[in-house]
Amino acid sequence: MGALWRGWRDVLTRLGFETAALDAKLLAGHALGLDALALATRENDPVAPEAAALLADFIQRRMGGESVARIIGKKEFYGLPFQLGPATLEPRPDTELLVDLAIAALPAGGRLLDLGTGTGCIPIAILANRPDARAVATDLNPEALSIARLNAERHGVLWRLDLAQGDWFGALAAPGQGGARFDLIVSNPPYISSAVIETLAPEVKQFDPRLALDGGPDGLAPYRIIAAESGQFLAPGGQVLVEIGYDQGAAVAGLFAAAGFVDIAVHKDLNGLERVICAHQIEGQNDVRSR
Repeated sequence: MGALWRGWRDVLTRLGFETAALDAKLLAGHALGLDALALATRENDPVAPEAAALLADFIQRRMGGESVARIIGKKEFYGLPFQLGPATLEPRPDTELLVDLAIAALPAGGRLLDLGTGTGCIPIAILANRPDARAVATDLNPEALSIARLNAERHGVLWRLDLAQGDWFGALAAPGQGGARFDLIVSNPPYISSAVIETLAPEVKQFDPRLALDGGPDGLAPYRIIAAESGQFLAPGGQVLVEIGYDQGAAVAGLFAAAGFVDIAVHKDLNGLERVICAHQIEGQNDVRSR
């Protein structure tokens, strides 16, 4: 068993995979149905031909650029495992900053709205750490919402999470038409410029859903919608938190300023890169414009 995964490790190493050892171990464990401890303690156990063939298939997929998380079908985020699907992005560590800020910003008993939820990792991680809160999550893709529902059930927060299909705020009734207002709106929207997508790593451009990557010609199209329409869905004094690309801080901050938001701040991630914009609505002000 040990010789098998190490052999594939060596193959991946020769092909230039920087995480060859970890990739081989994770894929071997998944193919053999073993956790890391069992894989280490059963070094000399024989491997059934079916399991060896399954591992070979996994390795071939990895060599073709598919990520380990997609092959396994799950990814950890904020200490929780999340099921993936073809319609969802992989949750990435950079987004954990958005969750940190949201947990701190959400008032007691607060209501949260997540736009473009994908796996549901953002609202689920927030709800798992804020048992007093409730949330609504929207996504244009019904397959993504199905994955989010499964993840919410797995982590015991589905009863506090409503899922709505639609394009951004189009999934919701306006507050003046019976819809709710929210204390906090969060989103990790598509923010990659259309022309840049083809230059990305194969595991992104070939396997991540383009709908969740493409932010339009300048990467800012979703932010224009969020900045323009958040006001009518926020409770007085509410906040918006959005993840951004490393070079989009000034542009996105400008969009929120133009929409009347105040106290706009750019938060950097652990790598020192601009990662999240926070914008506050003026206390007592609501935008009543309709779509």
